[in-house]
Amino acid sequence: MTLTRRFLLSGTPLFLAGCITHPAPPPVADRRPPADPGTLATYAALDTEPFPVPAVDPSEIDPRFLRREVAYATPEPPGTIVVDPASCFAYLVREGGRAIRYGVGVGKDEAFNFHGEAIIARKAEWPRWRPTPAMIRREPERYGPVAGGLPGGPGNPLGPRALYLYRDGQDTLYRLHGTTEPGTIGTMVSSGCVRLLNQDIIDLYRRVPTGSRAVVLPA
Repeated sequence: MTLTRRFLLSGTPLFLAGCITHPAPPPVADRRPPADPGTLATYAALDTEPFPVPAVDPSEIDPRFLRREVAYATPEPPGTIVVDPASCFAYLVREGGRAIRYGVGVGKDEAFNFHGEAIIARKAEWPRWRPTPAMIRREPERYGPVAGGLPGGPGNPLGPRALYLYRDGQDTLYRLHGTTEPGTIGTMVSSGCVRLLNQDIIDLYRRVPTGSRAVVLPA
């Protein structure tokens, strides 16, 4: 939703269990084993989109934050998206105590974070992005030049998909969306929006219909 959600903010880091407060250093070649063929296929480049979606190198992402199905105990019904900022995970609840877990990047400062219940009232492919008035006030030099917004495309900070969170019929201005910075997954870098790897937001987008419930836990 916002470019601020894609760049580091100034200020004292806020440490939360499970997330990293800044991008990790480049991985050493022998630090992690090679990715298996299934993982490589999951994060391969996509050539069926209007714009290129580059492959993600799984060796550059902490394995915890790669998409997988996991056991997940929650009172939320199947079909609910649960975002846990403290651990940098988003869960799509499934039947039988299971969920699809996605690694996410979340807000660096709790003051900027949305939490609570919402509805996915809108979905968009290759969405247009525009900074909010609050973002422009905070950082006029950065956001003033793009106040009119950016069209969807490879350089758009929302990536290939966006899910828009509404509460009581009003846009909260928070989204679940893709990223131009895959290395920030698993970190606290945005100002409240939830970013996923592009292949993951495309996967979540196709699984979640408009009207689905979302719950963002407090950090």
